[in-house]
Amino acid sequence: MTLLGKVVVGVGAAAVLMQFVTFERTNPPVDGELQAPPEVKVLLERACYDCHSNQTTWPWYSRVAPVSWLVHRDVVEGRRHLNFSTWAQLAPDRQAKKLKEVVSEVKEGEMPPWFYLPPHPTAKLSPAEQQVLISWASGASAQ
Repeated sequence: MTLLGKVVVGVGAAAVLMQFVTFERTNPPVDGELQAPPEVKVLLERACYDCHSNQTTWPWYSRVAPVSWLVHRDVVEGRRHLNFSTWAQLAPDRQAKKLKEVVSEVKEGEMPPWFYLPPHPTAKLSPAEQQVLISWASGASAQ
């Protein structure tokens, strides 16, 4: 067997073995979900909830390593940072801080992240939709 053949077999074997390293794709119960106007809720669900709620839609590629590892990490980190499904459990000052972060992230174009948009084109927010979220979060954080 040539060196190239050995490399191809080795890479193939590694790809197969990686499939045995799996993570749970869970959606814990919703406990104290965010209350928002319908037009805001629709945008949050479309652009944010896969990573920032307990209502994640796990796509087919979330079952294929190594991409599954990245998806799992992104969801775990997203929920840890901001989880709309447990919003009511946050103290009002924490909610206000999180809403200010939402404003900043949306204004800067950081959310949804660029790498999320190609497989989820419906998550892309138009400038008008961004303004709806910014206006809502700015007003809600001021209360």
